[in-house]
Amino acid sequence: MARTRIGAAIATLTVAGIALAGCAGGGAQPAGDNTIDGEVAGDIKVVTWRTDLVEDGTFEEYAKEFNKKYPDVNVTFEGITDYAGEMITRMSTTNYGDVIGIPAIKPDQYEQFLEPLGETSSFEDTYRFLPAASYDGTQYGIAFGGNANGIVYNKKVFEEAGVTDLPTDEASWLEALQLVKDNTDAVPMYTNYKDGWPLTQSFGNLGVITNDPDAPITMAEDPAPWTEGSDVYAIDSLLYDTVEAGLTEEDPLTTNWEQSKVDLGTGKIATMPLGSWAISQMQAAAEDNGASADDIGYMAFPANVDGTQYAVIGGDYNLAVSRHSKAKAAAWAWIQWVAADSGYTEAQGMISPVIDKPLPDNLAGFEDSGVELMEINAAPAGKEGLINSIADDSQIDLYGPLYRQKLVDIARGAADGDKESYFSELNERWGASVEKLG
Repeated sequence: MARTRIGAAIATLTVAGIALAGCAGGGAQPAGDNTIDGEVAGDIKVVTWRTDLVEDGTFEEYAKEFNKKYPDVNVTFEGITDYAGEMITRMSTTNYGDVIGIPAIKPDQYEQFLEPLGETSSFEDTYRFLPAASYDGTQYGIAFGGNANGIVYNKKVFEEAGVTDLPTDEASWLEALQLVKDNTDAVPMYTNYKDGWPLTQSFGNLGVITNDPDAPITMAEDPAPWTEGSDVYAIDSLLYDTVEAGLTEEDPLTTNWEQSKVDLGTGKIATMPLGSWAISQMQAAAEDNGASADDIGYMAFPANVDGTQYAVIGGDYNLAVSRHSKAKAAAWAWIQWVAADSGYTEAQGMISPVIDKPLPDNLAGFEDSGVELMEINAAPAGKEGLINSIADDSQIDLYGPLYRQKLVDIARGAADGDKESYFSELNERWGASVEKLG
Protein backbone atom coordinates (compact mmCIF):
# COMPACT_ATOMS: atom_id res chain seq x y z
CA MET A 1 0.00 0.00 0.00
CA ALA A 2 1.28 3.46 -0.87
CA ARG A 3 2.24 5.70 1.96
CA THR A 4 -0.50 8.19 2.72
CA ARG A 5 1.55 11.19 3.59
CA ILE A 6 -0.75 14.17 3.77
CA GLY A 7 2.69 15.81 4.69
CA ALA A 8 3.45 18.33 4.52
CA ALA A 9 1.35 21.34 8.85
CA ILE A 10 -8.17 20.45 9.65
CA ALA A 11 -11.39 22.18 9.81
CA THR A 12 -15.09 22.48 8.98
CA LEU A 13 -15.40 23.62 5.37
CA THR A 14 -17.92 26.06 3.95
CA VAL A 15 -17.87 28.63 1.17
CA ALA A 16 -15.41 31.39 2.07
CA GLY A 17 -12.75 33.72 0.87
CA ILE A 18 -12.16 34.21 -2.82
CA ALA A 19 -15.46 32.74 -3.83
CA LEU A 20 -16.29 30.77 -6.92
CA ALA A 21 -18.76 32.29 -9.31
CA GLY A 22 -22.30 32.08 -8.01
CA CYS A 23 -24.03 30.50 -10.98
CA ALA A 24 -24.00 26.77 -11.51
CA GLY A 25 -23.48 27.00 -15.25
CA GLY A 26 -20.17 26.49 -16.98
CA GLY A 27 -19.80 29.99 -18.40
CA ALA A 28 -18.67 31.74 -15.23
CA GLN A 29 -15.16 32.14 -13.89
CA PRO A 30 -13.94 32.32 -10.30
CA ALA A 31 -14.33 35.72 -8.74
CA GLY A 32 -11.52 37.63 -7.11
CA ASP A 33 -8.30 39.31 -8.14
CA ASN A 34 -6.53 36.67 -10.19
CA THR A 35 -4.87 36.40 -13.56
CA ILE A 36 -6.86 33.39 -14.81
CA ASP A 37 -9.98 34.15 -16.77
CA GLY A 38 -12.10 32.33 -19.30
CA GLU A 39 -14.90 29.81 -19.29
CA VAL A 40 -15.02 27.28 -16.47
CA ALA A 41 -15.31 24.32 -18.78
CA GLY A 42 -13.27 21.58 -20.38
CA ASP A 43 -11.28 18.53 -19.32
CA ILE A 44 -8.87 18.71 -16.39
CA LYS A 45 -6.65 16.04 -14.95
CA VAL A 46 -5.77 16.27 -11.24
CA VAL A 47 -2.44 14.57 -10.55
CA THR A 48 -2.13 13.71 -6.88
CA TRP A 49 0.01 12.03 -4.23
CA ARG A 50 -3.16 10.85 -2.46
CA THR A 51 -3.31 7.49 -4.21
CA ASP A 52 -5.56 6.14 -1.46
CA LEU A 53 -8.27 8.70 -2.19
CA VAL A 54 -8.12 7.90 -5.89
CA GLU A 55 -8.38 4.17 -5.25
CA ASP A 56 -11.25 4.35 -2.74
CA GLY A 57 -13.38 6.67 -4.87
CA THR A 58 -13.23 9.71 -2.57
CA PHE A 59 -11.98 12.01 -5.32
CA GLU A 60 -14.68 10.78 -7.69
CA GLU A 61 -17.27 11.80 -5.10
CA TYR A 62 -15.63 15.22 -4.89
CA ALA A 63 -15.88 15.53 -8.68
CA LYS A 64 -19.60 14.75 -8.59
CA GLU A 65 -20.18 17.51 -6.04
CA PHE A 66 -17.99 19.91 -8.01
CA ASN A 67 -20.04 19.21 -11.15
CA LYS A 68 -23.21 20.37 -9.38
CA LYS A 69 -21.67 23.83 -9.54
CA TYR A 70 -19.60 23.43 -12.68
CA PRO A 71 -21.30 20.86 -14.92
CA ASP A 72 -19.18 21.69 -17.97
CA VAL A 73 -15.94 20.48 -16.39
CA ASN A 74 -14.82 16.86 -16.71
CA VAL A 75 -12.45 16.02 -13.86
CA THR A 76 -10.21 12.94 -13.92
CA PHE A 77 -7.57 11.84 -11.42
CA GLU A 78 -4.19 10.16 -11.48
CA GLY A 79 -2.47 9.04 -8.30
CA ILE A 80 1.31 8.63 -8.20
CA THR A 81 2.97 6.58 -5.46
CA ASP A 82 6.42 8.16 -5.82
CA TYR A 83 4.93 11.57 -6.36
CA ALA A 84 7.92 13.66 -5.34
CA GLY A 85 10.30 11.79 -7.62
CA GLU A 86 8.11 11.13 -10.63
CA MET A 87 6.66 14.63 -10.87
CA ILE A 88 10.12 16.16 -11.16
CA THR A 89 10.75 13.89 -14.15
CA ARG A 90 7.37 14.64 -15.72
CA MET A 91 7.89 18.37 -15.48
CA SER A 92 10.65 18.11 -18.05
CA THR A 93 7.73 17.68 -20.49
CA THR A 94 4.58 19.75 -21.03
CA ASN A 95 2.27 16.91 -20.00
CA TYR A 96 2.10 16.77 -16.20
CA GLY A 97 -1.58 17.36 -15.55
CA ASP A 98 -3.78 20.43 -15.16
CA VAL A 99 -3.93 20.59 -11.35
CA ILE A 100 -0.83 19.39 -9.50
CA GLY A 101 0.74 19.54 -6.07
CA ILE A 102 3.86 21.66 -6.50
CA PRO A 103 6.87 19.33 -6.20
CA ALA A 104 10.34 20.37 -5.01
CA ILE A 105 11.08 22.95 -7.68
CA LYS A 106 12.74 26.21 -6.68
CA PRO A 107 10.53 29.28 -6.32
CA ASP A 108 12.28 31.08 -9.18
CA GLN A 109 11.17 28.20 -11.43
CA TYR A 110 7.47 28.58 -10.66
CA GLU A 111 6.75 30.77 -13.66
CA GLN A 112 8.27 28.16 -16.00
CA PHE A 113 5.81 25.47 -14.93
CA LEU A 114 2.83 27.08 -13.19
CA GLU A 115 0.15 29.59 -14.08
CA PRO A 116 0.21 32.69 -11.84
CA LEU A 117 -2.96 33.00 -9.75
CA GLY A 118 -2.59 36.69 -8.90
CA GLU A 119 -0.80 38.93 -6.45
CA THR A 120 -0.11 37.26 -3.13
CA SER A 121 -1.42 40.31 -1.30
CA SER A 122 -4.88 39.70 -2.75
CA PHE A 123 -5.06 36.30 -1.04
CA GLU A 124 -3.71 37.21 2.40
CA ASP A 125 -7.10 37.83 4.01
CA THR A 126 -8.46 34.51 2.77
CA TYR A 127 -5.83 31.78 2.90
CA ARG A 128 -3.14 30.48 5.23
CA PHE A 129 0.21 29.02 4.19
CA LEU A 130 0.81 31.35 1.24
CA PRO A 131 4.60 31.90 1.37
CA ALA A 132 5.60 28.41 0.18
CA ALA A 133 3.86 28.94 -3.17
CA SER A 134 4.64 32.64 -3.62
CA TYR A 135 7.51 34.22 -5.50
CA ASP A 136 8.28 37.88 -6.09
CA GLY A 137 4.82 38.91 -4.92
CA THR A 138 2.95 36.46 -7.17
CA GLN A 139 0.94 33.50 -5.88
CA TYR A 140 1.24 30.19 -7.73
CA GLY A 141 -0.57 27.77 -5.43
CA ILE A 142 -3.00 27.23 -2.55
CA ALA A 143 -2.27 24.62 0.12
CA PHE A 144 -4.38 21.46 0.04
CA GLY A 145 -4.83 21.63 3.79
CA GLY A 146 -2.21 22.10 6.45
CA ASN A 147 -0.58 20.35 9.35
CA ALA A 148 0.85 21.08 12.75
CA ASN A 149 4.21 19.62 13.64
CA GLY A 150 4.86 17.57 16.73
CA ILE A 151 4.64 13.98 17.96
CA VAL A 152 1.87 11.38 17.74
CA TYR A 153 1.58 9.29 20.89
CA ASN A 154 -0.54 6.60 22.45
CA LYS A 155 -2.30 7.98 25.54
CA LYS A 156 -3.06 4.55 26.96
CA VAL A 157 0.62 3.55 26.85
CA PHE A 158 1.63 6.76 28.60
CA GLU A 159 -0.97 6.12 31.28
CA GLU A 160 0.22 2.54 31.82
CA ALA A 161 3.83 3.76 31.97
CA GLY A 162 3.01 6.32 34.64
CA VAL A 163 3.67 9.39 32.50
CA THR A 164 1.45 12.04 34.08
CA ASP A 165 2.66 15.18 32.28
CA LEU A 166 3.58 15.60 28.65
CA PRO A 167 7.29 16.41 28.24
CA THR A 168 8.24 20.02 27.58
CA ASP A 169 12.00 19.61 27.18
CA GLU A 170 14.46 16.89 26.20
CA ALA A 171 15.16 15.80 29.77
CA SER A 172 11.49 15.18 30.54
CA TRP A 173 11.10 13.51 27.12
CA LEU A 174 13.84 10.97 27.87
CA GLU A 175 12.41 10.44 31.34
CA ALA A 176 8.94 9.74 29.93
CA LEU A 177 10.26 7.29 27.36
CA GLN A 178 12.31 5.50 30.00
CA LEU A 179 9.12 5.00 32.00
CA VAL A 180 7.53 3.49 28.88
CA LYS A 181 10.48 1.12 28.49
CA ASP A 182 10.51 0.13 32.17
CA ASN A 183 6.78 -0.28 32.70
CA THR A 184 5.30 -1.45 29.38
CA ASP A 185 6.12 -3.67 26.42
CA ALA A 186 5.81 -0.81 23.95
CA VAL A 187 8.66 0.62 21.85
CA PRO A 188 9.14 4.08 23.39
CA MET A 189 9.86 5.84 20.07
CA TYR A 190 9.76 4.36 16.58
CA THR A 191 12.06 5.92 13.98
CA ASN A 192 10.77 4.29 10.78
CA TYR A 193 14.44 4.30 9.75
CA LYS A 194 14.01 1.86 6.86
CA ASP A 195 11.33 3.87 5.06
CA GLY A 196 13.45 6.93 5.63
CA TRP A 197 11.01 9.75 4.98
CA PRO A 198 9.47 9.67 8.50
CA LEU A 199 12.89 10.67 9.85
CA THR A 200 12.51 13.98 8.02
CA GLN A 201 9.30 14.91 9.80
CA SER A 202 10.95 16.43 12.87
CA PHE A 203 12.63 19.07 10.72
CA GLY A 204 9.18 20.64 10.47
CA ASN A 205 9.71 21.80 14.06
CA LEU A 206 12.41 24.24 12.97
CA GLY A 207 11.61 27.47 14.80
CA VAL A 208 9.80 26.14 17.87
CA ILE A 209 12.91 25.69 20.00
CA THR A 210 13.86 29.37 19.76
CA ASN A 211 10.43 30.83 18.88
CA ASP A 212 11.86 32.05 15.57
CA PRO A 213 9.41 32.39 12.67
CA ASP A 214 12.40 33.24 10.45
CA ALA A 215 14.18 29.99 11.37
CA PRO A 216 14.94 28.81 7.80
CA ILE A 217 16.75 32.07 7.02
CA THR A 218 18.41 32.05 10.43
CA MET A 219 19.77 28.59 9.65
CA ALA A 220 20.72 29.53 6.10
CA GLU A 221 22.84 32.41 7.38
CA ASP A 222 24.38 30.48 10.29
CA PRO A 223 27.82 29.00 9.48
CA ALA A 224 27.47 26.49 12.35
CA PRO A 225 23.79 25.68 12.97
CA TRP A 226 24.50 22.32 14.64
CA THR A 227 25.58 24.19 17.76
CA GLU A 228 23.82 24.02 21.11
CA GLY A 229 21.08 26.63 21.37
CA SER A 230 19.89 26.36 17.77
CA ASP A 231 16.75 24.73 16.43
CA VAL A 232 18.35 22.07 14.27
CA TYR A 233 20.77 21.14 17.06
CA ALA A 234 17.85 20.47 19.42
CA ILE A 235 15.87 18.56 16.79
CA ASP A 236 18.72 16.28 15.80
CA SER A 237 19.95 15.90 19.39
CA LEU A 238 16.55 14.59 20.43
CA LEU A 239 16.80 11.88 17.79
CA TYR A 240 20.41 11.02 18.62
CA ASP A 241 19.98 10.99 22.38
CA THR A 242 16.79 8.92 22.19
CA VAL A 243 18.48 6.28 20.04
CA GLU A 244 21.65 6.31 22.15
CA ALA A 245 19.57 5.74 25.31
CA GLY A 246 18.09 2.57 23.79
CA LEU A 247 14.58 4.01 23.60
CA THR A 248 13.84 3.11 19.96
CA GLU A 249 13.19 -0.12 18.05
CA GLU A 250 15.84 -2.83 18.35
CA ASP A 251 16.55 -3.18 14.62
CA PRO A 252 15.93 0.00 12.61
CA LEU A 253 16.83 -1.79 9.38
CA THR A 254 13.57 -3.75 9.51
CA THR A 255 11.07 -0.99 10.31
CA ASN A 256 7.80 -0.91 8.37
CA TRP A 257 5.68 2.22 7.94
CA GLU A 258 2.35 0.54 7.33
CA GLN A 259 2.76 -1.83 10.27
CA SER A 260 3.92 1.02 12.50
CA LYS A 261 0.53 2.71 12.16
CA VAL A 262 -1.16 -0.43 13.47
CA ASP A 263 1.40 -0.81 16.24
CA LEU A 264 1.04 2.75 17.49
CA GLY A 265 -2.74 2.49 17.26
CA THR A 266 -2.78 -0.71 19.32
CA GLY A 267 -0.18 0.35 21.88
CA LYS A 268 2.89 -1.56 20.69
CA ILE A 269 4.58 1.78 19.93
CA ALA A 270 4.34 4.78 22.26
CA THR A 271 5.49 7.72 20.09
CA MET A 272 6.40 8.73 16.55
CA PRO A 273 7.51 12.24 15.51
CA LEU A 274 5.14 13.03 12.64
CA GLY A 275 3.00 15.88 11.37
CA SER A 276 -0.58 16.09 12.54
CA TRP A 277 -1.65 14.61 9.19
CA ALA A 278 -0.80 11.23 10.75
CA ILE A 279 -3.35 11.47 13.55
CA SER A 280 -6.33 10.31 11.48
CA GLN A 281 -4.33 7.40 10.06
CA MET A 282 -3.31 6.24 13.53
CA GLN A 283 -6.89 6.58 14.75
CA ALA A 284 -8.15 4.52 11.82
CA ALA A 285 -5.49 1.88 12.46
CA ALA A 286 -6.52 1.71 16.10
CA GLU A 287 -10.20 1.23 15.30
CA ASP A 288 -9.50 -1.30 12.54
CA ASN A 289 -7.54 -3.42 15.00
CA GLY A 290 -9.81 -3.44 18.04
CA ALA A 291 -8.42 -0.41 19.87
CA SER A 292 -9.91 3.01 20.42
CA ALA A 293 -9.28 6.12 18.32
CA ASP A 294 -9.40 8.04 21.60
CA ASP A 295 -6.09 6.43 22.56
CA ILE A 296 -4.28 8.57 19.97
CA GLY A 297 -2.90 11.87 21.19
CA TYR A 298 -0.73 14.62 19.77
CA MET A 299 1.90 16.65 21.61
CA ALA A 300 4.14 19.56 20.76
CA PHE A 301 7.87 19.02 20.23
CA PRO A 302 9.45 18.79 23.71
CA ALA A 303 10.95 22.26 23.93
CA ASN A 304 9.83 25.56 25.40
CA VAL A 305 10.76 29.21 25.48
CA ASP A 306 10.27 30.73 28.93
CA GLY A 307 7.71 28.05 29.69
CA THR A 308 5.71 28.40 26.47
CA GLN A 309 5.63 25.65 23.88
CA TYR A 310 5.22 26.40 20.19
CA ALA A 311 4.11 24.36 17.20
CA VAL A 312 4.80 25.24 13.59
CA ILE A 313 1.82 24.96 11.28
CA GLY A 314 2.35 24.78 7.56
CA GLY A 315 0.71 23.75 4.35
CA ASP A 316 0.77 20.39 2.68
CA TYR A 317 1.46 20.27 -1.05
CA ASN A 318 0.24 23.44 -2.74
CA LEU A 319 -2.28 22.91 -5.53
CA ALA A 320 -1.34 24.76 -8.71
CA VAL A 321 -2.45 25.14 -12.30
CA SER A 322 -0.10 23.87 -14.99
CA ARG A 323 1.26 26.53 -17.33
CA HIS A 324 0.39 24.15 -20.17
CA SER A 325 -3.22 23.42 -19.19
CA LYS A 326 -5.81 24.01 -21.88
CA ALA A 327 -8.54 24.55 -19.26
CA LYS A 328 -6.88 26.89 -16.78
CA ALA A 329 -10.06 28.57 -15.53
CA ALA A 330 -11.58 25.15 -14.79
CA ALA A 331 -8.40 24.02 -13.03
CA TRP A 332 -8.38 27.17 -10.87
CA ALA A 333 -12.07 26.72 -10.08
CA TRP A 334 -11.32 23.17 -8.89
CA ILE A 335 -8.54 24.37 -6.58
CA GLN A 336 -10.75 26.99 -4.95
CA TRP A 337 -13.67 24.61 -4.60
CA VAL A 338 -11.68 21.74 -3.15
CA ALA A 339 -10.03 24.08 -0.62
CA ALA A 340 -13.30 25.60 0.57
CA ASP A 341 -16.15 23.18 -0.11
CA SER A 342 -14.98 19.59 -0.57
CA GLY A 343 -14.77 18.60 3.11
CA TYR A 344 -11.25 17.24 2.57
CA THR A 345 -9.58 18.88 5.55
CA GLU A 346 -12.51 18.05 7.81
CA ALA A 347 -12.32 14.38 6.84
CA GLN A 348 -8.53 14.25 7.17
CA GLY A 349 -8.27 16.15 10.45
CA MET A 350 -6.13 18.82 8.81
CA ILE A 351 -5.93 22.57 9.20
CA SER A 352 -8.00 24.33 6.57
CA PRO A 353 -6.15 26.71 4.25
CA VAL A 354 -9.15 29.01 4.66
CA ILE A 355 -8.30 31.38 7.52
CA ASP A 356 -11.81 31.62 8.94
CA LYS A 357 -12.08 27.90 9.71
CA PRO A 358 -11.47 26.56 13.25
CA LEU A 359 -8.78 24.11 14.27
CA PRO A 360 -9.79 20.44 14.16
CA ASP A 361 -10.76 18.49 17.22
CA ASN A 362 -7.59 16.41 17.05
CA LEU A 363 -5.50 19.48 17.90
CA ALA A 364 -7.61 20.33 20.94
CA GLY A 365 -4.77 19.07 23.12
CA PHE A 366 -2.60 21.92 21.88
CA GLU A 367 -5.13 24.46 23.05
CA ASP A 368 -5.57 22.67 26.38
CA SER A 369 -1.81 22.71 26.95
CA GLY A 370 -1.41 26.34 25.98
CA VAL A 371 0.68 25.54 22.91
CA GLU A 372 0.98 28.56 20.62
CA LEU A 373 0.83 28.06 16.87
CA MET A 374 3.48 29.59 14.62
CA GLU A 375 3.68 30.10 10.87
CA ILE A 376 7.10 30.45 9.30
CA ASN A 377 7.64 33.79 7.58
CA ALA A 378 8.34 34.12 3.90
CA ALA A 379 12.01 34.52 3.03
CA PRO A 380 13.15 38.07 2.29
CA ALA A 381 13.40 39.12 -1.35
CA GLY A 382 16.49 37.65 -2.92
CA LYS A 383 16.78 34.87 -0.33
CA GLU A 384 13.95 32.63 -1.50
CA GLY A 385 15.34 29.12 -1.66
CA LEU A 386 18.62 30.08 0.01
CA ILE A 387 18.41 27.28 2.57
CA ASN A 388 17.76 24.78 -0.25
CA SER A 389 20.75 26.06 -2.22
CA ILE A 390 23.06 25.75 0.78
CA ALA A 391 21.76 22.27 1.52
CA ASP A 392 22.37 21.24 -2.09
CA ASP A 393 25.85 22.75 -2.19
CA SER A 394 26.87 21.19 1.13
CA GLN A 395 25.37 17.85 0.08
CA ILE A 396 23.39 17.66 3.31
CA ASP A 397 19.95 16.27 2.45
CA LEU A 398 18.12 18.60 4.78
CA TYR A 399 14.73 17.40 3.57
CA GLY A 400 15.79 13.78 3.12
CA PRO A 401 16.71 10.83 5.35
CA LEU A 402 20.36 10.11 4.60
CA TYR A 403 22.17 12.31 7.08
CA ARG A 404 19.61 11.44 9.75
CA GLN A 405 20.02 7.72 9.09
CA LYS A 406 23.75 8.18 9.62
CA LEU A 407 22.96 10.03 12.85
CA VAL A 408 20.93 7.04 14.01
CA ASP A 409 23.70 4.65 12.96
CA ILE A 410 26.28 6.56 15.00
CA ALA A 411 23.95 6.74 18.00
CA ARG A 412 23.33 2.98 17.96
CA GLY A 413 27.00 2.13 17.48
CA ALA A 414 26.71 0.95 13.87
CA ALA A 415 28.93 3.75 12.51
CA ASP A 416 32.02 5.49 13.79
CA GLY A 417 31.95 8.76 15.68
CA ASP A 418 29.72 10.47 18.22
CA LYS A 419 27.24 13.33 18.22
CA GLU A 420 29.87 16.02 18.67
CA SER A 421 32.08 14.78 15.82
CA TYR A 422 29.17 14.36 13.43
CA PHE A 423 27.69 17.75 14.23
CA SER A 424 31.15 19.24 13.72
CA GLU A 425 31.32 17.62 10.28
CA LEU A 426 27.87 18.95 9.37
CA ASN A 427 28.84 22.44 10.54
CA GLU A 428 32.03 22.36 8.48
CA ARG A 429 30.21 21.41 5.30
CA TRP A 430 27.33 23.78 5.92
CA GLY A 431 29.61 26.67 6.87
CA ALA A 432 31.66 26.34 3.69
CA SER A 433 28.48 26.62 1.62
CA VAL A 434 27.21 29.58 3.65
CA GLU A 435 30.47 31.37 2.96
CA LYS A 436 30.26 30.47 -0.73
CA LEU A 437 26.59 31.32 -1.33
CA GLY A 438 25.52 33.59 1.50
